[in-house]
Formats: sequence, structure tokens, C-alpha cells
Amino acid sequence: MSGDAWSELMGSLPSGTQLIDVGLRLFVALVVGGLVGLQRELTHKPAGLRTHMLLSLGTALVLVSAEQAGMSKSDLSRVLQGLVTGLGFLGGGAILKLTAEHEIHGLTTAAGLWVTAAAGAAAGLGRLGLAIVGVTLGLLVLAAFVSLERKLGHNASRDAANGPPPRNQERSDKSR
Repeated sequence: MSGDAWSELMGSLPSGTQLIDVGLRLFVALVVGGLVGLQRELTHKPAGLRTHMLLSLGTALVLVSAEQAGMSKSDLSRVLQGLVTGLGFLGGGAILKLTAEHEIHGLTTAAGLWVTAAAGAAAGLGRLGLAIVGVTLGLLVLAAFVSLERKLGHNASRDAANGPPPRNQERSDKSR
């Protein structure tokens, strides 16, 4: 490696303080992703610990990289918009519609992935407290509302599959 290339490489490394800041941001992203992932893992969901950790870390890494590259706030905003769009596709891939049962599965997994990525984005942007509070609230929703969701979800599924069609549907069918 030539002297100029070595100097350029060494000049691009963060200082000790910057390294601690970046390391802390990425570590918090891993932790918040891991917390959501652990909850999903313990409830035997398809996207578990590693998926959520990698998603949160990747989101934070993209934003930290963009910020460290000196991007303006408007450029960071566009990076964030691209991440949110991409996450929509990832979440869409986690959703499965079972036609025979008239049920859709994976919406909570997709929402969990989205919250995890949002927490990773907050951590990547240095908003560590926001990342921790957001994931804490997300975990509260995932853990505390399971029994209510089962009660409501069971009835909603049964009603959708076995119930009569909506009134508007009946009228439009008769008019044909």
C-alpha cells in the first residue's frame, strides 16, 4: 500500500470519541433489535432474534455511514425515506395470506420488523433514549396484549370466514 493510500485510510478512521459514539449507537441498535427479536423468538415467530438484530444494526449502520460521510439533513432525510420504503417490501414479504382459511398471517411480524428498524434508525441518528423508549413500548404491545389479541383475533377470524357478507355487498349483488 502506498504512503498516500495509507494516509487516506488512516485519515478516514474516526477519532477515539467518534469511535465510542458510533460504537455506542450501533451497540444500542443491536440491543433494541435483540430485545424485539428475543420476544419474537420466544413466541416461535418466523423472524426472530438474528433477523431483528441484523435489521436494526443495518438500519443504524446506513444512517451512521450517511451522517459520518457529511450528508446534509435533507440528504439524510432521503436516505431515511429509502430505508422506510425498502422496509415496506421486507415487511410485505413477511405477510402471508392463506386463501383457503381466509386469514392473513405475519402482520405483527412485519410491524415488529418496522418498529425494530425505526429503533435502529433512532439509534443510528444518535437518539439512543428514543430508540430504547420506542422498543420498550413495542415490547409492551407485543407482550401485554397477547391475550386480548387472541380473544379479538379469534372472533374476528371466525366472523370473517363464517359470517354473512356485508350489507353493501348483498345490495350490489342483487342489483346485478
